Amino acid sequence: MMGGMRILRTPDERFSDLPDFPYVPRYAEVPAPGGDGTLRMAYVETGPSDGPVVLCLHGEPSWSFLYRHVIPVLADAGLRVVAPDLVGFGRSDKPAEISDHTYARHIEWTRSLVFDALDLKDVTLVGQDWGGLIGLRLVTAHPERFARIVTANTGLPTGDFPMPETWLKFRQSVRTAPEFDVARSVASGCRTTLPDDVRAAYDAPFPDESFKAGPRAMPGLVPADPDDPEAQPNRDAWDVLRAWDKPFLVAFSDQDPITGAMAPLFKQLIPGAQGIEHPTIEGAGHFLQEDAGERLGHAIAAFMRS
Repeated sequence: MMGGMRILRTPDERFSDLPDFPYVPRYAEVPAPGGDGTLRMAYVETGPSDGPVVLCLHGEPSWSFLYRHVIPVLADAGLRVVAPDLVGFGRSDKPAEISDHTYARHIEWTRSLVFDALDLKDVTLVGQDWGGLIGLRLVTAHPERFARIVTANTGLPTGDFPMPETWLKFRQSVRTAPEFDVARSVASGCRTTLPDDVRAAYDAPFPDESFKAGPRAMPGLVPADPDDPEAQPNRDAWDVLRAWDKPFLVAFSDQDPITGAMAPLFKQLIPGAQGIEHPTIEGAGHFLQEDAGERLGHAIAAFMRS
Protein backbone atom coordinates (compact mmCIF):
# COMPACT_ATOMS: atom_id res chain seq x y z
CA MET A 1 0.00 0.00 0.00
CA MET A 2 1.21 3.49 -0.81
CA GLY A 3 -0.88 6.46 0.15
CA GLY A 4 -4.01 4.44 -0.39
CA MET A 5 -2.86 3.24 -3.81
CA ARG A 6 -2.59 -0.54 -3.77
CA ILE A 7 0.36 -1.66 -5.88
CA LEU A 8 0.87 -5.15 -7.27
CA ARG A 9 4.22 -6.49 -8.47
CA THR A 10 4.42 -9.49 -10.80
CA PRO A 11 6.71 -12.22 -9.40
CA ASP A 12 9.99 -12.49 -11.34
CA GLU A 13 9.52 -16.19 -12.04
CA ARG A 14 6.63 -15.35 -14.38
CA PHE A 15 9.30 -14.01 -16.76
CA SER A 16 11.73 -16.93 -16.61
CA ASP A 17 11.22 -18.42 -20.11
CA LEU A 18 10.87 -15.51 -22.50
CA PRO A 19 11.65 -16.39 -26.14
CA ASP A 20 14.18 -14.11 -27.90
CA PHE A 21 14.23 -11.63 -25.04
CA PRO A 22 17.52 -12.11 -23.16
CA TYR A 23 17.70 -8.54 -21.84
CA VAL A 24 18.17 -8.14 -18.11
CA PRO A 25 15.50 -5.82 -16.72
CA ARG A 26 16.57 -2.54 -15.16
CA TYR A 27 14.46 -0.57 -12.76
CA ALA A 28 13.90 3.03 -11.69
CA GLU A 29 11.56 4.63 -9.18
CA VAL A 30 9.00 7.20 -10.28
CA PRO A 31 6.77 9.23 -7.93
CA ALA A 32 3.36 7.83 -7.10
CA PRO A 33 0.54 10.37 -7.62
CA GLY A 34 0.14 12.83 -4.77
CA GLY A 35 3.84 12.51 -3.89
CA ASP A 36 3.06 9.44 -1.80
CA GLY A 37 5.90 6.95 -2.20
CA THR A 38 7.15 5.60 -5.51
CA LEU A 39 6.36 3.10 -8.21
CA ARG A 40 8.97 0.87 -9.80
CA MET A 41 9.19 1.07 -13.59
CA ALA A 42 11.08 -1.52 -15.59
CA TYR A 43 12.97 -1.06 -18.84
CA VAL A 44 15.47 -2.92 -20.96
CA GLU A 45 18.47 -1.31 -22.57
CA THR A 46 21.06 -2.50 -25.08
CA GLY A 47 23.43 -1.22 -27.76
CA PRO A 48 26.42 1.08 -27.23
CA SER A 49 25.89 3.28 -24.17
CA ASP A 50 27.23 6.31 -26.08
CA GLY A 51 25.12 5.66 -29.20
CA PRO A 52 22.19 7.84 -30.30
CA VAL A 53 19.19 7.03 -28.12
CA VAL A 54 16.10 5.30 -29.47
CA LEU A 55 13.18 5.22 -27.02
CA CYS A 56 10.74 2.43 -27.91
CA LEU A 57 7.34 2.87 -26.28
CA HIS A 58 4.75 0.09 -26.38
CA GLY A 59 1.01 0.32 -25.87
CA GLU A 60 -2.09 -1.66 -24.95
CA PRO A 61 -1.92 -4.43 -23.70
CA SER A 62 1.68 -5.33 -24.54
CA TRP A 63 5.09 -4.56 -22.98
CA SER A 64 8.71 -4.06 -24.04
CA PHE A 65 8.82 -7.73 -25.11
CA LEU A 66 6.89 -6.56 -28.20
CA TYR A 67 10.09 -4.90 -29.47
CA ARG A 68 12.29 -8.02 -29.19
CA HIS A 69 12.83 -8.29 -32.99
CA VAL A 70 13.29 -4.53 -33.43
CA ILE A 71 15.84 -4.04 -30.64
CA PRO A 72 18.74 -6.16 -32.02
CA VAL A 73 18.51 -4.49 -35.45
CA LEU A 74 18.80 -1.06 -33.83
CA ALA A 75 21.59 -2.14 -31.47
CA ASP A 76 23.54 -3.63 -34.40
CA ALA A 77 23.21 -0.26 -36.15
CA GLY A 78 25.12 1.36 -33.27
CA LEU A 79 22.08 2.75 -31.45
CA ARG A 80 21.38 2.79 -27.73
CA VAL A 81 17.92 1.28 -27.35
CA VAL A 82 15.76 1.93 -24.28
CA ALA A 83 12.43 0.11 -24.09
CA PRO A 84 10.35 0.80 -20.95
CA ASP A 85 7.31 -1.01 -19.61
CA LEU A 86 4.46 1.40 -18.91
CA VAL A 87 3.14 1.44 -15.35
CA GLY A 88 0.61 -1.38 -15.10
CA PHE A 89 2.35 -3.42 -17.82
CA GLY A 90 5.26 -5.82 -18.23
CA ARG A 91 7.62 -5.90 -15.28
CA SER A 92 6.58 -2.45 -14.04
CA ASP A 93 4.48 -2.03 -10.89
CA LYS A 94 0.72 -2.35 -11.29
CA PRO A 95 -1.64 0.01 -9.47
CA ALA A 96 -4.59 -2.24 -8.66
CA GLU A 97 -7.55 0.03 -9.43
CA ILE A 98 -8.69 1.08 -12.89
CA SER A 99 -9.20 4.58 -11.48
CA ASP A 100 -5.49 4.75 -10.54
CA HIS A 101 -4.75 5.06 -14.26
CA THR A 102 -5.15 8.34 -16.12
CA TYR A 103 -3.65 9.58 -19.36
CA ALA A 104 -1.95 12.44 -17.50
CA ARG A 105 -0.43 10.07 -14.94
CA HIS A 106 0.96 7.79 -17.65
CA ILE A 107 2.58 10.77 -19.35
CA GLU A 108 4.10 11.88 -16.05
CA TRP A 109 5.29 8.40 -15.03
CA THR A 110 6.97 7.93 -18.41
CA ARG A 111 8.46 11.44 -18.33
CA SER A 112 9.88 10.82 -14.88
CA LEU A 113 11.52 7.59 -16.01
CA VAL A 114 13.09 8.80 -19.25
CA PHE A 115 14.08 12.33 -18.20
CA ASP A 116 14.43 12.41 -14.38
CA ALA A 117 15.82 8.90 -13.85
CA LEU A 118 17.60 8.24 -17.16
CA ASP A 119 18.19 11.85 -18.34
CA LEU A 120 17.83 10.85 -21.99
CA LYS A 121 18.69 13.56 -24.55
CA ASP A 122 18.62 13.82 -28.37
CA VAL A 123 16.05 11.06 -28.27
CA THR A 124 14.48 9.37 -31.26
CA LEU A 125 10.98 8.37 -30.20
CA VAL A 126 9.43 5.20 -31.58
CA GLY A 127 5.77 5.20 -30.55
CA GLN A 128 3.19 2.54 -31.38
CA ASP A 129 -0.37 2.49 -30.04
CA TRP A 130 -0.36 4.17 -26.59
CA GLY A 131 3.40 4.57 -27.01
CA GLY A 132 2.54 7.34 -29.46
CA LEU A 133 -0.30 8.82 -27.42
CA ILE A 134 2.12 9.16 -24.50
CA GLY A 135 5.33 9.74 -26.48
CA LEU A 136 3.96 12.53 -28.69
CA ARG A 137 2.78 14.37 -25.57
CA LEU A 138 6.33 14.11 -24.18
CA VAL A 139 7.71 15.39 -27.50
CA THR A 140 5.43 18.42 -27.59
CA ALA A 141 5.98 19.28 -23.91
CA HIS A 142 9.79 18.77 -24.07
CA PRO A 143 10.81 19.34 -27.71
CA GLU A 144 14.40 20.10 -26.73
CA ARG A 145 14.86 16.48 -25.59
CA PHE A 146 13.95 14.96 -28.96
CA ALA A 147 15.91 14.75 -32.21
CA ARG A 148 13.51 12.66 -34.29
CA ILE A 149 10.13 10.96 -34.18
CA VAL A 150 8.95 7.65 -35.59
CA THR A 151 5.20 7.00 -35.51
CA ALA A 152 4.17 3.40 -36.11
CA ASN A 153 0.45 2.54 -35.97
CA THR A 154 -0.47 5.25 -33.50
CA GLY A 155 -2.25 8.59 -33.29
CA LEU A 156 -2.98 11.57 -31.09
CA PRO A 157 -6.77 11.62 -30.81
CA THR A 158 -8.60 14.79 -29.79
CA GLY A 159 -12.12 13.34 -29.64
CA ASP A 160 -13.14 15.60 -32.54
CA PHE A 161 -13.48 12.73 -35.01
CA PRO A 162 -15.31 9.42 -34.48
CA MET A 163 -13.15 6.46 -33.49
CA PRO A 164 -13.24 3.35 -35.75
CA GLU A 165 -16.04 0.87 -35.02
CA THR A 166 -13.47 -1.92 -34.48
CA TRP A 167 -11.91 0.13 -31.72
CA LEU A 168 -15.22 1.00 -30.04
CA LYS A 169 -16.05 -2.71 -29.91
CA PHE A 170 -12.64 -3.43 -28.41
CA ARG A 171 -13.14 -0.72 -25.77
CA GLN A 172 -16.53 -2.14 -24.84
CA SER A 173 -15.27 -5.73 -24.56
CA VAL A 174 -12.32 -4.72 -22.38
CA ARG A 175 -14.67 -2.79 -20.11
CA THR A 176 -17.21 -5.57 -19.67
CA ALA A 177 -15.45 -8.92 -20.15
CA PRO A 178 -15.22 -10.87 -16.87
CA GLU A 179 -11.80 -12.02 -18.07
CA PHE A 180 -9.48 -9.98 -20.27
CA ASP A 181 -7.47 -12.43 -22.39
CA VAL A 182 -4.33 -10.34 -22.97
CA ALA A 183 -2.51 -12.81 -25.25
CA ARG A 184 -5.62 -13.24 -27.39
CA SER A 185 -5.96 -9.47 -27.63
CA VAL A 186 -2.40 -9.14 -28.92
CA ALA A 187 -2.81 -12.11 -31.26
CA SER A 188 -5.96 -10.61 -32.77
CA GLY A 189 -3.94 -7.51 -33.72
CA CYS A 190 -1.34 -9.59 -35.56
CA ARG A 191 -1.32 -11.06 -39.06
CA THR A 192 1.16 -13.78 -38.09
CA THR A 193 0.23 -16.65 -35.79
CA LEU A 194 1.79 -16.30 -32.36
CA PRO A 195 3.52 -19.41 -30.98
CA ASP A 196 2.46 -20.60 -27.54
CA ASP A 197 5.62 -19.34 -25.83
CA VAL A 198 5.07 -15.86 -27.28
CA ARG A 199 1.43 -15.84 -26.14
CA ALA A 200 2.63 -16.93 -22.69
CA ALA A 201 5.07 -14.00 -22.64
CA TYR A 202 2.20 -11.55 -23.23
CA ASP A 203 0.24 -13.19 -20.40
CA ALA A 204 3.28 -13.31 -18.08
CA PRO A 205 2.83 -9.85 -16.48
CA PHE A 206 -0.68 -10.77 -15.30
CA PRO A 207 -0.89 -13.80 -12.97
CA ASP A 208 -4.62 -13.18 -12.53
CA GLU A 209 -7.35 -10.61 -13.26
CA SER A 210 -6.36 -8.44 -10.27
CA PHE A 211 -3.15 -7.41 -12.09
CA LYS A 212 -4.94 -6.12 -15.20
CA ALA A 213 -6.15 -2.66 -14.11
CA GLY A 214 -3.71 -1.00 -16.55
CA PRO A 215 -4.83 -2.94 -19.63
CA ARG A 216 -8.45 -2.59 -18.50
CA ALA A 217 -8.12 1.17 -18.05
CA MET A 218 -6.31 2.23 -21.21
CA PRO A 219 -9.06 1.93 -23.87
CA GLY A 220 -11.32 4.13 -21.75
CA LEU A 221 -8.57 6.77 -21.45
CA VAL A 222 -8.29 7.43 -25.20
CA PRO A 223 -9.92 10.82 -25.84
CA ALA A 224 -12.95 9.62 -27.82
CA ASP A 225 -15.15 12.69 -27.43
CA PRO A 226 -14.37 16.43 -27.56
CA ASP A 227 -14.80 17.13 -23.83
CA ASP A 228 -12.51 14.35 -22.62
CA PRO A 229 -10.05 15.83 -20.05
CA GLU A 230 -7.10 15.19 -22.40
CA ALA A 231 -8.83 16.31 -25.61
CA GLN A 232 -7.71 19.93 -25.32
CA PRO A 233 -4.14 19.05 -24.26
CA ASN A 234 -3.97 16.82 -27.35
CA ARG A 235 -5.27 19.67 -29.56
CA ASP A 236 -2.53 21.85 -28.08
CA ALA A 237 0.00 19.10 -28.81
CA TRP A 238 -1.17 19.01 -32.44
CA ASP A 239 -0.48 22.76 -32.64
CA VAL A 240 3.13 22.02 -31.71
CA LEU A 241 3.33 19.11 -34.17
CA ARG A 242 2.02 21.26 -37.01
CA ALA A 243 5.15 23.37 -36.56
CA TRP A 244 7.50 20.41 -35.89
CA ASP A 245 10.37 20.58 -38.37
CA LYS A 246 12.75 17.92 -37.01
CA PRO A 247 12.72 14.61 -38.93
CA PHE A 248 9.41 12.76 -38.55
CA LEU A 249 8.98 9.25 -39.97
CA VAL A 250 5.60 7.62 -40.57
CA ALA A 251 6.24 3.86 -40.51
CA PHE A 252 2.77 2.35 -40.45
CA SER A 253 1.73 -1.14 -41.53
CA ASP A 254 -0.80 -1.66 -44.31
CA GLN A 255 -3.24 -3.76 -42.26
CA ASP A 256 -4.20 -1.82 -39.15
CA PRO A 257 -7.90 -0.92 -39.04
CA ILE A 258 -7.39 0.95 -35.76
CA THR A 259 -4.84 3.62 -36.73
CA GLY A 260 -4.46 3.30 -40.52
CA ALA A 261 -6.24 6.59 -41.21
CA MET A 262 -3.64 8.50 -39.18
CA ALA A 263 -0.71 7.82 -41.52
CA PRO A 264 -1.74 10.27 -44.28
CA LEU A 265 -2.55 12.93 -41.66
CA PHE A 266 0.91 12.75 -40.10
CA LYS A 267 2.50 12.85 -43.56
CA GLN A 268 0.48 15.88 -44.66
CA LEU A 269 0.36 17.97 -41.50
CA ILE A 270 3.86 17.76 -40.03
CA PRO A 271 6.64 19.83 -41.62
CA GLY A 272 9.32 17.37 -40.51
CA ALA A 273 7.59 14.60 -42.46
CA GLN A 274 7.97 16.41 -45.80
CA GLY A 275 10.55 15.18 -48.28
CA ILE A 276 11.10 11.91 -46.39
CA GLU A 277 10.51 8.48 -47.89
CA HIS A 278 7.95 6.88 -45.56
CA PRO A 279 7.90 3.09 -45.58
CA THR A 280 4.70 1.06 -45.57
CA ILE A 281 5.31 -2.15 -43.64
CA GLU A 282 3.35 -4.62 -45.75
CA GLY A 283 1.54 -7.69 -44.47
CA ALA A 284 1.59 -6.49 -40.87
CA GLY A 285 -1.29 -5.81 -38.50
CA HIS A 286 -1.66 -3.40 -35.59
CA PHE A 287 1.29 -4.97 -33.76
CA LEU A 288 3.74 -4.48 -36.60
CA GLN A 289 6.69 -5.13 -34.26
CA GLU A 290 5.35 -8.67 -33.89
CA ASP A 291 4.57 -9.23 -37.57
CA ALA A 292 7.54 -7.39 -39.10
CA GLY A 293 9.88 -6.32 -36.31
CA GLU A 294 13.11 -6.64 -38.27
CA ARG A 295 11.69 -4.64 -41.19
CA LEU A 296 10.56 -1.92 -38.81
CA GLY A 297 14.01 -1.94 -37.18
CA HIS A 298 15.75 -1.53 -40.55
CA ALA A 299 13.37 1.31 -41.49
CA ILE A 300 14.17 3.14 -38.23
CA ALA A 301 17.92 2.57 -38.62
CA ALA A 302 17.86 3.85 -42.23
CA PHE A 303 15.87 6.92 -41.14
CA MET A 304 18.46 7.69 -38.45
CA ARG A 305 21.34 7.28 -40.89
CA SER A 306 19.75 9.65 -43.40
